[in-house]
Amino acid sequence: MLVALLLGALPGLLGTAGTASAAPAGVDCPFGTAPGPPVDDSEVPQPGQAQPTPLPVPDPPVGGPAMGSCGDVVAPGAPAAPAVGVVSYVLADLDSGAVLAARNPHARLRPASLMKTLTGLLVARQLPLDETITGTQEDADQEGTRVGIGPGGQYTIRQVFDSMMIASGNDAAHALAVRLAGSVPATVDLMNTTAREIGALDTRAATPSGLDGPGMQTSAYDLASIFRVAMREEPFAQAVTTRRIPFPGWGDNPPFEVVNDNKLLTTGYPGYIGGKTGFTDDARHTFIGAAEQNGRRLVVVLMRGEQRPVPMYEQARVLLDHGFALPDPQGIGMLTDAQPADPELASAPDDGDEDTVAPSSGAVSSSWGTPLLLVAVVAGVGGLFALRAGRR
Repeated sequence: MLVALLLGALPGLLGTAGTASAAPAGVDCPFGTAPGPPVDDSEVPQPGQAQPTPLPVPDPPVGGPAMGSCGDVVAPGAPAAPAVGVVSYVLADLDSGAVLAARNPHARLRPASLMKTLTGLLVARQLPLDETITGTQEDADQEGTRVGIGPGGQYTIRQVFDSMMIASGNDAAHALAVRLAGSVPATVDLMNTTAREIGALDTRAATPSGLDGPGMQTSAYDLASIFRVAMREEPFAQAVTTRRIPFPGWGDNPPFEVVNDNKLLTTGYPGYIGGKTGFTDDARHTFIGAAEQNGRRLVVVLMRGEQRPVPMYEQARVLLDHGFALPDPQGIGMLTDAQPADPELASAPDDGDEDTVAPSSGAVSSSWGTPLLLVAVVAGVGGLFALRAGRR
């Protein structure tokens, strides 16, 4: 009841919804312009590194015209989605790829640890999970959330992979990145190539863990698309729904248990099949969650939110509830998972174009000013109430 009351109060904070038509991505959208989100002093390129150039904004937008919306978008005749306090979200069918509701879906934002879904896709596809790897001091020294890999520790790739997905270990992400391509920069290049092949053209990885880095950006649309592709890989689908695993110790440190931090899983959302959480100072809180009910599988991605007054997992819960309650859901757009049609786009990191068939247009239900005001509301709420959390 409290969650419903708090969410119900958001429209009053945000203003009365109006009606607007879809617009090309990057037009009057908060954080949605071609240069991407701002880069702070901690993300300045290192000596010898060039400042990343802006990724181009595809026109028409990838996924269909309605995906260019800067406000809330739903199918014609469908009820409005519940109010949530995030800058951007996407609610979609995990199997068909149909987008059921969205807000500013192509806004380019920091992903935090949701970027581990792209790293995890590569691990699930390319690495032998029963192979043993040895932990290093560089793994152990990673910033932010760590599982507890130690120098000289012996781990199967499956243990390291699972711990990265269920407990967001940045040490695990580093160890896997080195094993994937020999170095972190090489794995980041592989991540970006894979994103382009999927058609996730808002995405540029800077780190395998999702820690902020020069030019790091993605969108709720891209993350939903990447997660959809990754869920087809059995190791990935199993990892994100695992509640806990035993983990080896190292040196004099005994074995311990790694526990999943995703509260939609631990609180028992009906049919929950996995997801990922994230936080950095620049990204703020991010969330992916997916569930299956009555033969339908839905995924929701939320970006740039706060845990107060309503936790991110509760905001995801109400959007999933909304999607499952739709009696005859119509897609307002389509997630992408295909390689760009132009081969030059697949090899050029800063180019892109739409690679999906545009669906029927949807009705956009929000004023153009709402996203900008929403940023202020979220920032104000975060300043008053947000708890400091580890960079994940």
